[in-house]
Amino acid sequence: MAAAQPKSSRFISGFGIQVLVAMALGLGLGLLARNLGPAEGQAGYALAETLHQVGSIFVQLLRVLVPPLVFTAIVASIANIAQLQNAARLVWRTLFWFAVTALIAVLIGIALGLILQPGLHTTVEAAAAKAPKTHGSWLDFLTGLVPSNVLGLAASTKIADGAATTGLSFNVLQIVVISLVTGVAALKVGEAGEAFLKFNASALAIVRKVLWWVIRLTPIGTVGLFGNAVAQYGWTTLGQLGAFTGAIYVGLTLVLLVVYPTILALNGLNPVKFFQGAWPAIQLGFVSRSSVGTLPVTEAVTETSLGVPRAYAAFAVPFGATTKMDGCAAIYPAISAIFVAQFFGVHLVWSDYVLIVFVSVIGSAATAGLTGATVMLTLTLSTLGLPLEGAGLLLAIDPILDMGRTAVNVAGQALVPTVVAKREGILDLETYNAARVPAEAQLHPAE
Repeated sequence: MAAAQPKSSRFISGFGIQVLVAMALGLGLGLLARNLGPAEGQAGYALAETLHQVGSIFVQLLRVLVPPLVFTAIVASIANIAQLQNAARLVWRTLFWFAVTALIAVLIGIALGLILQPGLHTTVEAAAAKAPKTHGSWLDFLTGLVPSNVLGLAASTKIADGAATTGLSFNVLQIVVISLVTGVAALKVGEAGEAFLKFNASALAIVRKVLWWVIRLTPIGTVGLFGNAVAQYGWTTLGQLGAFTGAIYVGLTLVLLVVYPTILALNGLNPVKFFQGAWPAIQLGFVSRSSVGTLPVTEAVTETSLGVPRAYAAFAVPFGATTKMDGCAAIYPAISAIFVAQFFGVHLVWSDYVLIVFVSVIGSAATAGLTGATVMLTLTLSTLGLPLEGAGLLLAIDPILDMGRTAVNVAGQALVPTVVAKREGILDLETYNAARVPAEAQLHPAE
């Protein structure tokens, strides 16, 4: 076994460097495609379309592994729940820290919105204001929580140019519910469920192996994802919304590099070790712009690099991927709501800011069955009575903002299980504080 390690290390020891190089290459190719013209019929169309397809296929490969990974991992965690005597308290502690970190993030967002006043420092045209097609609703929590079918699948039909296309998507929160019920039932039936649990354990091992194969494609996927973002959106729109973009990224930076390290330090954990361990997931979240797509990697590093027990991480990380979004559900809607109010000349009173806090701390659960920060933004705007057309002002730069938002989301989804495990005395401190091993050992643990 020792002899085999150098070969793996040579291939993947520079995982982080590979992704950074891929980002630089994607940036160059994206700028080239944009300068040549990325629209159909222009010289850069073929390059832009290639980047789009490469990035889309990579995210699709990651997302297709999410349902089997979440199901098998949670069922396996239920089977091992007897090892965790404080399981119920772990759940409540997890929810508590979800709320605490969201509260801190939204307060930072409100403060930045009031200090920087991005809505008063913009040149964006009012004509760009339009209501988005997807809206958030407080009823979405119930519809998202109750499974519509045993697979957690949902069908949607889009009509474009007179042609209708139907696609399937999955609801991670529903899969979590189905997995919990299935795992408990398998334990309750006793001996009759043992064969199923053994099969589930084998399936989990297989899914993890396939996951590692996909993760090895990350640098290639990064070129496509980052290149496509640059080719399609460029950086020209940042000029009109520069103050807003700056406020968002200042807030995200404060949460990621000040709030999170402070929470870790107050709980006796080395922040540097956390970021070293969680970096593959944070990095992938930034380029993929998908917390769900990054979920398999987030769960892997939370277990193997941060020392969170698999029985707990298999529940906390998937649950966090649907409801724990300090970037999309706290910083972004807080600053955006204040931006919209300032842009349209709407005066906000103290009760409106209380509502912003309430929506950010509780509202992510209400949009757990849906995707996209726009859903959370429209929920905030509708709760405050602000014009939904204000969301249309911000859509032009949403992909650029989404990179930073998702990176913070993913970091928070790894942080809370780590902090809770430490406070409950079940964190493997030797693993957490160990010298970091190559990415292969982090993302592809020995079964």
